[in-house]
Amino acid sequence: MIAGLIFATEPAEDRGEALAATLPFGGMTLLEYQARLLIAAGASHMMVAVARVTPALLGAVNRITRRGVAVDIVRSAEEAAARAHPLASIIVIADSLVTTEPAVRAIAGAQPDTLMVTTDSATPAAVERVDAEHVWAGLASLTSARLAEIAAMPRDYDFQSALLRVSVQGGAAQLMLPGSAKRAGHGVVRHPAQLASRSNAVLAALANSRVDWPDRFVFTPISRLALPQMVTRGVPGWAVIAAAALIVTGGIAAILYGYVTAGLVAIVVAIALLSTGSLLSWLRGDDSRARLQEIAIAAAAGTGALLTGLATSWAEGNATALTLALGLFVAVAIAERTMVRGPLWWGSPSAYLLLLVPFVLAGFATIGLVVAVLYAFATLAAAVEVLRQKA
Repeated sequence: MIAGLIFATEPAEDRGEALAATLPFGGMTLLEYQARLLIAAGASHMMVAVARVTPALLGAVNRITRRGVAVDIVRSAEEAAARAHPLASIIVIADSLVTTEPAVRAIAGAQPDTLMVTTDSATPAAVERVDAEHVWAGLASLTSARLAEIAAMPRDYDFQSALLRVSVQGGAAQLMLPGSAKRAGHGVVRHPAQLASRSNAVLAALANSRVDWPDRFVFTPISRLALPQMVTRGVPGWAVIAAAALIVTGGIAAILYGYVTAGLVAIVVAIALLSTGSLLSWLRGDDSRARLQEIAIAAAAGTGALLTGLATSWAEGNATALTLALGLFVAVAIAERTMVRGPLWWGSPSAYLLLLVPFVLAGFATIGLVVAVLYAFATLAAAVEVLRQKA
């Protein structure tokens, strides 16, 4: 099993008695964001190491427990050792560390007793030096035995620093900090203004984590601009879904009344909104709402393609376009059912709709459906081949 150990002892800069861990970050507190990353990496138990308990810290801990994980507040290594499962792999996050999901997943997948390090001692990612060439980057995967070793030491030792020293002396392996995490702003931040700036960098990295070409080249640039604004203004997740539903309804009505181009453009706008809203929900720990919006993206794209085929067949007086749209729908449904994710060129529900839009704008909707169907069957064939190789 995986457990998390988050240090939350240092005060925030220019915030009086407030803890750095309780500063706002990405629409939540920094502590909640760190816990969100640990949960995504598979942690089912969390320990928060504190020197003092503030109302803001208690509120953050209570919100974390609503995500279905057990959370213990510990004041010493003895308490942490007593609460940790003896067979658990413990993922440690340094005090006030801002990082990304890929970095946490990387350390979670490493063997126990591994430190994530960097060679740049001047970077904010440098928490504490471990040898002549490397400094600790604030993430570690340790065994419960390390906590027991610290518990046997005098209580006046700094918990976080002592844990690092014991790990180094025990011959812990070293894992280099991913370059993507460094570019996304991985590092220790305790000033509110700097943390707000770093939040935007992490949000941009979150948007860049998607791999489909529609996300990378169309929706991600939109999300990178919109997501920080949504977080800053506290836009609720339900408002994004409601707005997208309203736009999709308008788009469907436009297509049914013969305004196919306007309707398709409206549906693409709604998909862009849902794409950003899905990231926003994930960031806030609302996985069910994030999944709902991902499903809604596929449903909106499929509905747009089917109605385009229906409207085109109606206008042309034959069933060609509708038949093509139905073929596209079936091919995409089977390809998505394979649950296989491939290279950048592979199609996705939103990809087929984006491919169809320029043909509709040019007045060649039927040709656009032919191209989309061929693209969908090429993706389906590639997915089947991948499954055959795995069998």
